[in-house]
Amino acid sequence: MPHKVVDPSFVSLMDAHAPVNQLGSGFTFTEGPIWHPVEKHLLFSDMPADVRRRWTPDGQVSEVMRPSHKGNGMTYDADLNLLVCEHATSSVTRFRHDGRREVLTSHFEGKELNSPNDICVNARGDVYFTDPTYGRMAGFGVERPLQQGFQGVYMLPAGHRPGDEPILVSDRYMFTQPNGLCFSPCERFMWVNDTEQTNIRMFDVAPDGRLTNARIFASGISEARREGVPDGMKTDVNGNVYVTAPGGVWVYSFHGIKLGEIEVPQKAANLHWGGDNWDKLFICASTGLYSVQMKTRGHVEPFMGPKADLPQDLPAQHAAGLRVDAKRTALIIQDMQNDVIIDGGAFAETGSPDHAREQNVVENARRLADAARKAGVTVIHVWLVCEPGYPAFPQNCALFKGLKEAGALQRGTWGVAPAAGLEAQSGDLVVEKMSMSAWPTSRLEAHLASAGIDTIINTGAWTNMSVEHTARTAADKGYRVILPEDACSTMNADWHNASINYAMQNVAEVTDVDSVIAALG
Repeated sequence: MPHKVVDPSFVSLMDAHAPVNQLGSGFTFTEGPIWHPVEKHLLFSDMPADVRRRWTPDGQVSEVMRPSHKGNGMTYDADLNLLVCEHATSSVTRFRHDGRREVLTSHFEGKELNSPNDICVNARGDVYFTDPTYGRMAGFGVERPLQQGFQGVYMLPAGHRPGDEPILVSDRYMFTQPNGLCFSPCERFMWVNDTEQTNIRMFDVAPDGRLTNARIFASGISEARREGVPDGMKTDVNGNVYVTAPGGVWVYSFHGIKLGEIEVPQKAANLHWGGDNWDKLFICASTGLYSVQMKTRGHVEPFMGPKADLPQDLPAQHAAGLRVDAKRTALIIQDMQNDVIIDGGAFAETGSPDHAREQNVVENARRLADAARKAGVTVIHVWLVCEPGYPAFPQNCALFKGLKEAGALQRGTWGVAPAAGLEAQSGDLVVEKMSMSAWPTSRLEAHLASAGIDTIINTGAWTNMSVEHTARTAADKGYRVILPEDACSTMNADWHNASINYAMQNVAEVTDVDSVIAALG
């Protein structure tokens, strides 16, 4: 079957008609493929069947271990010891060359891990793994109560002693079900996907190994009519990202631009590079095992060989993980008005002014607006403006009733004016609305359509109300939404974080002001 070419550069990675060859079938559910660079075979997990299998180039499939503790993701360390994420034991284990099994880690803060799922190792020897809850569900593991109250990403630093607890390197409550993870070729960045949130986040890897500067790399990786979710994930030598998804494997550039889709006959679960030149992609998919020949090759992990031929530095723009076309982009600054976020305003008692200060939201929005104007991005101010007496003002919810009762945001008053520093400048556009979202009661869409804009940088107050409603509607209308979270504020950090970390993840690319400014620059 032909593969799907979204961007012309996809054909430099693989032939659009390259066959996907079936290497084996009749398994229960395949996972965790890993190629041995010396012995030239592929190990893979048949997880629900509780068995580890080996495929060899002569077409033979044999059992390696039964029971396998329902092992899932696997990799090798630099010494070719096998590292395994075990669902049944909630452990990361190491199998020595002589077959000895060592438990590297199984607990965090004195409680059992959920069920380590996928794993990778960097050149320094640090081991990273994800810890969703799938291994405590019937079939994929051993059904039993959870002990941890969150799902995160962990690291075993180089020199880790077997049995010691891992280091949590992610935010505790960022992920719902973290799954696949992989490094960039230079190892300064890491991608982690979330199966439930159907997205991929990109992180900077700090000097101490922790994951920082989280931003959405790709979102909405799900379809109603095709099976497949974000699960296994790998990168190639140029930093392109390959992730299991509806229909097979979706391929993204380093910048998060979708390049194409590798069509796979069954629901794909995981993948890894292999073959003599690391240019064959092995794919575990439901009851089968597949491979496809590529024009590119996998980025060289420590067990795969030397890294002398790989790029050690990437352009500064990569740090932001964003690409912005100024001519097709508008910056929206919404409801940044005195009554909404300033002391003495109608809603000051909600805590909104305090959270605006915590976020430094006025200064951040001002900096972003200045950079946008310099880059040629259209700046649009969206203000909620009510006529005196509130004629025909909606009364369908408590928020609108409260606004009328407080006498807020009336035309001609101090409260309706923009916060100092966020006044409209020459060349900016101003639209007025009488709704929570920026869309239904304003001229916003007409301005965007006439200018050929399809990307929105969405900022303002309040995060969980006007900003979120605007982002959701924009996504429904087909707009790309970039959301610098430090240019948004609401009544308190809890409401803000709930919106940013959950509600926004599937409708916007969540980032920060500095990253957007870097992309504009």
